[in-house]
Amino acid sequence: MPDGAQSETRVRETFRAEGITKIYKTGDLRVEALRGVDLTLYEGELVVLLGPSGSGKSTLLNILGGLDLPTAGTLFFKDMEITAATQSELTTYRRDHVGFVFQFYNLIPSLTARENVGLVTEIADDPMQPDEALEIVGLEHRLGHFPSQLSGGEQQRVAIARAIAKRPDVLLCDEPTGALDSKTGIVVLQALERANRELGTTTALITHNAGIKDMSERVIRFADGQIISVEKNPVKKPPEELTW
Repeated sequence: MPDGAQSETRVRETFRAEGITKIYKTGDLRVEALRGVDLTLYEGELVVLLGPSGSGKSTLLNILGGLDLPTAGTLFFKDMEITAATQSELTTYRRDHVGFVFQFYNLIPSLTARENVGLVTEIADDPMQPDEALEIVGLEHRLGHFPSQLSGGEQQRVAIARAIAKRPDVLLCDEPTGALDSKTGIVVLQALERANRELGTTTALITHNAGIKDMSERVIRFADGQIISVEKNPVKKPPEELTW
C-alpha cells in the first residue's frame, strides 16, 4: 500500500499526554494526584476511565479539558500544546472544542430545557439548534419544561444536550450516572453513546462502576495517580446490555 494510503487510514490523535504530573500543596501537605501519566486518546473513540475515588481520574479530566494545568508534563490537543497555552487560548479551547458533563447537572432553574441548551449555542461558532441537541438525547417532547419538572435522568440528558450542542471535538464526562439509579443511568449512557456515534466526538467517561466499561472501545484503569492498565474491548456492548 502506498504511503499516502497508509496515512489516510491512520487513526488521528485527539490528545497526547506525556509525563503528566499534578501536585497539590497546602502548607506542609503535599498530594501527588497524578504521577507521570502517559496517554493517547483517538478521534471519535469512547473510552472509560475506571478506578476508585482519589485515583486521579477527575484531575486528568480537568487537565484534558483545560480547567487545570499539570505541575509537569506536556499535553497536546491535536496540534495545540495545551500546557503552553495562555489563559485566553485555554478559554477559547474550552469554548470551541470541549463539552463537559458532570455528576450534577448545573441547570439554571428559571430556564426551560431548550433555553438551558440555548445558552451554549449563543456563543458557539457552529452550533446545532437546541431542539436538535435535545432530540439526540431523547427529550424532544420536553423542550418547554423547567428543571423542576424533569426527573434526575432527564436533567442529566439536558446537560448532555447542552454539552453537545456546540458540536465539540471532545466530550468529557465525570461520573455522569453517579447520582442515578441503574435504570435511569442506562438511559443517560444511551444518550452519550448516541452522541458519540452520530457526532464522532472523542468521549472520555469517568466512572467507578466497573459495569459501564463494556460500552467503551478501551478501558483505562487508574490507581494512586497512575494508569495501571489499558485494555481494548473486543466488542462494545450497547448500554442496555450492561451489567451493573
